[in-house]
Amino acid sequence: MKHRIVLAVSIAALAVAGCKKEAPAPSDVATAPATGVVPGAIPGADVPMGTATQTPAQAFANAAAASDAFEIEASKLAIAQGQSAGVKRFAEKMVDAHTQSTAKLKGVTEKLAPAITPDAGLSEAQQQTIDSLKTLKGADFDKAYAKAQVDGHEATLAKLKDYAASGDSAPLQAFAKELIPTVTAHLNMAKSL
Repeated sequence: MKHRIVLAVSIAALAVAGCKKEAPAPSDVATAPATGVVPGAIPGADVPMGTATQTPAQAFANAAAASDAFEIEASKLAIAQGQSAGVKRFAEKMVDAHTQSTAKLKGVTEKLAPAITPDAGLSEAQQQTIDSLKTLKGADFDKAYAKAQVDGHEATLAKLKDYAASGDSAPLQAFAKELIPTVTAHLNMAKSL
């Protein structure tokens, strides 16, 4: 009888041990990103929630809004920390132009059915660039800002051209087509800084 009880307890212990899943470490839970995903908790789930169901129109609106937010923030830094008068003049133009672009984007997205709310949250790369620019002043700032402007406008121009050619929302396609000449002009100005 004792052997049967010991055998049953051993089998139960093995079964429980075999089924035990390792929970994420408390430090993983405490530092979980705002996306609601615990990194590594579910393989392949380190993607923000809602991404799988995000429409191309929403993704484009978010990218356009983030581009505007990046240009405005970087350009405000240039006005405060830049050395060159040319950089400061260009930065003032960027603040004005991207503020207008944001207003146009909101006007277009509000009229869509269903309406889209652009998310102007900066990408990780954009935030890193802003953080880096914050540490610079004078000629060093001017050089880094000019490079960021060329890189940013090239990326935005590529997204505009792509969406204008194959986007899923006619009003947003028209918005993208309308901005292509402006962004091209900004890119050319940035290259000459």
